[in-house]
Amino acid sequence: MKSETRKNASYALLIINVLVVILVSSNLRSPIISVAPVLGDIRDAMKLDNFQVSLLTSIPLFMFATCSVLVSRFSHQFSISRFLMYSLIILSFGLFLRITGSVWMLFLGSVFIGLGICIGNVVTPGYVKNNFPKQIGLMTGIFAVAMNLTAALASGFSVKIGEWTGFGWRGSLGIWLVIAGLGLFVLILELIFNKKNPDQTKAALSNSDFNMFKSAQAWNISIFMGLQSLFYYCMVAWLPSFLSDYHMQGDSTGWVLFVIQITMIPITFCSPIIANKMKDQRILIVLICVLMLISTMMFAWLQSQWIYVNAVIIGISNGLSFSLSILFFSTRTKSSANAVKISGMAQSVGYLIAAFGPPVFGKLHDWDVSWKSSFYFLSFAVVLMFYFGMKAARHKYVED
Repeated sequence: MKSETRKNASYALLIINVLVVILVSSNLRSPIISVAPVLGDIRDAMKLDNFQVSLLTSIPLFMFATCSVLVSRFSHQFSISRFLMYSLIILSFGLFLRITGSVWMLFLGSVFIGLGICIGNVVTPGYVKNNFPKQIGLMTGIFAVAMNLTAALASGFSVKIGEWTGFGWRGSLGIWLVIAGLGLFVLILELIFNKKNPDQTKAALSNSDFNMFKSAQAWNISIFMGLQSLFYYCMVAWLPSFLSDYHMQGDSTGWVLFVIQITMIPITFCSPIIANKMKDQRILIVLICVLMLISTMMFAWLQSQWIYVNAVIIGISNGLSFSLSILFFSTRTKSSANAVKISGMAQSVGYLIAAFGPPVFGKLHDWDVSWKSSFYFLSFAVVLMFYFGMKAARHKYVED
């Protein structure tokens, strides 16, 4: 009888653990992605200039850059589930502030949103390695799919959500409080379950004295992470404006982002499972960079022609690059503690690189209204990404 009870408890905990991964990851992109389709409405309502508008994307990225290492350093002091719960509380507070009214609250809310997502970004790979040590590829795929599915919904339906709720852009951005609330609910369930079943409780992450910043492989992974993120966030922040310049309507630009995100979903699910079985992943790095270069050249020379084909190319390449970045945190480390540490370093260094992307991309457009210089800048970033990606994809641990 006791063994059957324990078996049922294990199944229940497994379901809760999977739901935690799905619901936490659902909050890690959508609060940022949902901004781009309603950026024009926010700019008009709040009377913002182009620099202020770019900050709505860059502020969360700067928070990722400045706080990720700190999060990884303190991760061993709390239960990992409790840490994730704190991340969603901070995120919910930021989501609420962002829609309250004033320009200062808009930016302050973005700071808290960045901090909440930062904690989730850093800690979730450690949660996966800690709770699913034999299913890392599968759970990384589920993590990435949930993140990109909600991001797709955010980009495709952001304008419509504002219309349906009757609150305009505030409704478009405020709806994500519901997803954050669901994530909090499941994490509270897990904490309650573990209190009632102490033998099922997962230990907090152990501490590690290893210095990631002295590891060449950790730097390769971090810079690769940053450059692929720079590519992605430049697209998210500026693609609607670029397409509007070439006579696409607001709703249509949102659907282009939707196609990108939807294309990423099967890629982000399958690629970690496949990549996890490969000795090294250098062939995937070649594929990623070739596709990204094709995409940037299509934008520079074909502009909005073949846009949905280009959206699919972006979705495939970004889905692969993001999945590999997250997978490296688990497969290039020997412990959960170091998985969180490399996650913290890679996202700190990486998002510092990425945060400069949208402002530089936009400034180059001010200098060259054709947008060609902006896309040449992205092409250069892809060449650098190829160099560091080939090194990161070797079968070598950060501790070696």
